[in-house]
Amino acid sequence: MYRFLLTPRWWGINVFAVLAIPFCIFMGSWQLSRFEDRVDTHRQQEDRSARAKTAAARPLDSLLPVDKITSGRQASARGRYDTEHQLLVPARTLKDKHGERQGFYVLTLLRTDHGKALPVVRGWLPGDAEAKADTAKVPAPPKGEVTVTGALQASENQGTDGVQAGGGLPHGQLGMISAASLVNIVPYDVYDAWITQTDPPAPLHPVPPAAAEGSGLDLKAFQNLGYTGEWFVFAGFVVFMWFRLFRRESEAAKDAALGLLPEAGEAGDMTAGARDVAVGTGDGLAGTSDVAAEAGDGSAEVGDGSAGASGVAAEAGDVAAGVAADVLTGQERGGAAGVGRG
Repeated sequence: MYRFLLTPRWWGINVFAVLAIPFCIFMGSWQLSRFEDRVDTHRQQEDRSARAKTAAARPLDSLLPVDKITSGRQASARGRYDTEHQLLVPARTLKDKHGERQGFYVLTLLRTDHGKALPVVRGWLPGDAEAKADTAKVPAPPKGEVTVTGALQASENQGTDGVQAGGGLPHGQLGMISAASLVNIVPYDVYDAWITQTDPPAPLHPVPPAAAEGSGLDLKAFQNLGYTGEWFVFAGFVVFMWFRLFRRESEAAKDAALGLLPEAGEAGDMTAGARDVAVGTGDGLAGTSDVAAEAGDGSAEVGDGSAGASGVAAEAGDVAAGVAADVLTGQERGGAAGVGRG
């Protein structure tokens, strides 16, 4: 009864199912592991950030380049502030006990003893970076040689929140904190990193360090979780479709074994026989018409009667042809219906 499983068609279906189900399970498990890795990384980053707040600051050069481990660590650098290149970073949001507030960063470059400059975000102020009343509140940077301590951060990119990479900002403003953005503004080299000052002077508010890129529960992490569900659904769909096809084929095989469905050859013979009957009936009616026509031509005296007989014969032929056509159509429909159920 299940011999249909050995047909080439079912060989292809079985091979596809055997390969597709493990592949979908593997891809779903891999996406789930990616999500779990991001969760673990996020927890580790939170632990490092908590320890970094109380850990002693380390020299800047010992923490470079910035990666997931050194991001957020307390770094210290010594030098002099470049008071001529103090910049404002507009449209930055600060989250605190008052909620989310819009304002701007105050960034000043620290010329270190090594010659390079370190971007230092001295703090955040509420308001508009283009409003004179708000910018007048920015305190001047300290003069002379100072030691600055703050949380180390990697350079921003176009995907960082609040970044304005399109340009077109007024003079004295910066859309993205990075060495690439500062290279055309200052005449000296800049570190490919920056720090956010831990204890800024009033009225500046400290800017909390951001999590390292790829270490938080961002949109990509939840995309991995969504892909996990999709792959497992695909695996279940393959199993469902296999059983559905198998059930349909097995039921058709049972019906054929019980004789509930006519074979395709028998249906064809029935249709051909109906067509032969119709052709024979048509030939007989044509012969009847020919005899009636000859009788009409052979006797002029009985022409009117013969013509009437010919008319009757023609009508009888039409009726017989219609009956034959109806019989043929009914047989063909019955045969086709049986084949369809098969």
